Amino acid sequence: MTASTKSTPAASSGPAATEAEPSFEDLAGRVDRAVEAASALDGAAGEAAAELRAAIEEIHRVGLRAIVRAMRERPETRDLLFTLVDDPVVHLLLSLHGIVRPDPATHAQRVLTTVRPQLQSHGGDVAFAHVADGVAYVRLEGACNGCSMSAVTLRNLVEEALVAQVPAIRSVEVLPNEPTPTLISVESMFPRSTGLPPGWVDGLGTDDVAPGALAAVQLAADDGTGADVIVVNVDNRISAYRNACAHEGLPLDGALLDVRAGTLTCPWHGFCYDATSGECLSAPGAQLEQLPVRVDGDRIWVRVHT
Repeated sequence: MTASTKSTPAASSGPAATEAEPSFEDLAGRVDRAVEAASALDGAAGEAAAELRAAIEEIHRVGLRAIVRAMRERPETRDLLFTLVDDPVVHLLLSLHGIVRPDPATHAQRVLTTVRPQLQSHGGDVAFAHVADGVAYVRLEGACNGCSMSAVTLRNLVEEALVAQVPAIRSVEVLPNEPTPTLISVESMFPRSTGLPPGWVDGLGTDDVAPGALAAVQLAADDGTGADVIVVNVDNRISAYRNACAHEGLPLDGALLDVRAGTLTCPWHGFCYDATSGECLSAPGAQLEQLPVRVDGDRIWVRVHT
């Protein structure tokens, strides 16, 4: 090919140059809808759609690997590569093609979603705690909690799934059972005659944060103490945190909540958290500041200070 036949990138000009880029959620939703539509096709149409998808993915995979390999091998572009990987859309793209693998904690939680329906069908469940030195620590809940068949359940379902599908995990251990907290009516703890309990704020209604959603609110107690808060609902398990990422303190209003994985991902630099505990899965030791929560009827109460 001569120099005259090589194509060059078109200059950015006109209205297209000012168009806003689609959001992470828009892109992910478009992919999900396309895959779902292609999966519904039958016969020759379904086979053609599957082959087209596989061919396009293979082209992207080979090209992206070549780009990543070249950038990683050159000192002047290695830092840029690491910066790009922190972008949620770039991270998603590289993850889809197996170029960037999820951290062991995120990977383990995704795997557990595949065995959870079987546990739940018997009235049980499993909660992931953390990974350390190749060991995954979990808790068995519900009917599995303290059941004489817990060891069998663990070995046949949880342990086999984690060890087989998460390369960083070599074994699984069950942590001691912990008592499940009971949500107590605020009125029963603090009679109306005594006024509102110190530090507790009637934050929002349960209808304001549906399962699989998060809501950002500004709360203020009677003494003027306030807090910017995000309230997260994962399978009707409600948690509240100060609206600040543990990385640089940026707000989490636009965070990506993945209910299946049980994770909350900061929209700014991709830091990933356990959505129900606030533990940072990207940087162990970091933590969202969790606030106490009480559900009273259809109201969610948050304690903004002690």
